[in-house]
Amino acid sequence: MLIIYNIPVHLFPGFQRNKSTFKKYCNDNLRKKNMNFMTNNIWLILFVAWGIPLGFYRSKFRKLVYQTDSWLINIKPVFMKEIKGLTKNIFPGNLSYRKFRNFYRIYLGIYILLFFLYMNLNAKSQTIKSKNMNVIETGSLVPSFTLKDQNGSDFNIESVKGKKNLVIYFYPKDDSPGCTKEACSFRDQFEVFKKEDALVIGISGQSVKSHFDFAKKHRLNYTLLSDEGNKVRKLFGVPTSLLGLLPGRVTYIVNKEGKVVFVFNSQLNAQKHIDEALRILKDIK
Repeated sequence: MLIIYNIPVHLFPGFQRNKSTFKKYCNDNLRKKNMNFMTNNIWLILFVAWGIPLGFYRSKFRKLVYQTDSWLINIKPVFMKEIKGLTKNIFPGNLSYRKFRNFYRIYLGIYILLFFLYMNLNAKSQTIKSKNMNVIETGSLVPSFTLKDQNGSDFNIESVKGKKNLVIYFYPKDDSPGCTKEACSFRDQFEVFKKEDALVIGISGQSVKSHFDFAKKHRLNYTLLSDEGNKVRKLFGVPTSLLGLLPGRVTYIVNKEGKVVFVFNSQLNAQKHIDEALRILKDIK
């Protein structure tokens, strides 16, 4: 059975009779996506590829510095002699040590350079992306969207906009430690949010089933929306974090006029999302 999603069938009249053309179209699209990924992440790829042998080279250097053949030296928390051996010539008569130290210095220097190049270019790329898309910030009107909740029902933001204060929080992943802590904190403060006439809405890219299991496991008493494909995340312009490796953790407070009055962005301080949301809601009249 051939199942097709979002394929422009009108481009292929009689495509069932011309499977080679259809296959070529799919392969070309896949090749284009792979090339785009390679182009957009070339410095990250180089950084990772250059770093793979680094563990081996560091192990060899530590063995030379500490004068041992035991692999246990790789897990011992001793560093001062290693740093001294890298920056100075601690064994003037040892030619093998001097040669490898010089090689290791150059290799490590290139690795650090690749890291800073990636960080710099990634920061510029994020800035350009932010400028090229509609970033929702303080003063913006909350955009319209419809997503499936954890029970599989359609949830349209227009059904609550203008009627309730809204706490819309984007989180990376169901059941991860930080996200679980954040979700349970929102759960525990549910009555306080209710007193402030606020509706809590959590959004992430996992499936409806994942959200259902997550909500059931932790007895979550508010709405979770499944944003597969991250369309709404992109609609809000939620930034990534940790070198672009993780979806961002961002909370938006929306008043009854549908206007965003506060944005809080923190990947690591999950609890503060709840504290900041309550602080702002108490000031909304």
